[in-house]
Amino acid sequence: ERAGRVMRYSSRYGIGADLASSIVDVSSSEGIDPELAFRLVKLESDFNTHATSQVGAIGLTQVMPATARFYVKGITREKLYDPTTNLRIGFRYLSGLVKEYHGDVNLALLVYNRGPVAVERARAEGDNPSNGYDRILTKGYRGKGTVE
Repeated sequence: ERAGRVMRYSSRYGIGADLASSIVDVSSSEGIDPELAFRLVKLESDFNTHATSQVGAIGLTQVMPATARFYVKGITREKLYDPTTNLRIGFRYLSGLVKEYHGDVNLALLVYNRGPVAVERARAEGDNPSNGYDRILTKGYRGKGTVE
């Protein structure tokens, strides 16, 4: 079953089976639905392990170094380019956000993308915190974001 899933994701996204395998395995171990995990990596980095954003987010899941250090003390920017390390930290962060926001995957995704301060500020002012990120990522998605 796992091999079939890996091959389907590999074909669908045009990526190597090794990377597809890592995303399936790490997302599952961190409690994130692999379908959502692939969507996140596609949107964040287009599966580019060396992606770096203008604001300094790094790797496949576009993790900020300060966020990564919360999960792995002393982690370096260079280590965040390691696919398995980056996936583990990014998916662990998202999993924690889903729990923190009581299963509200859309809200967790917005916090993942915009940061907690921007999202909470918008909510406190009575505004919709969505910048469209959550809708793009979950369009046609039927899962609940996490796996037991």
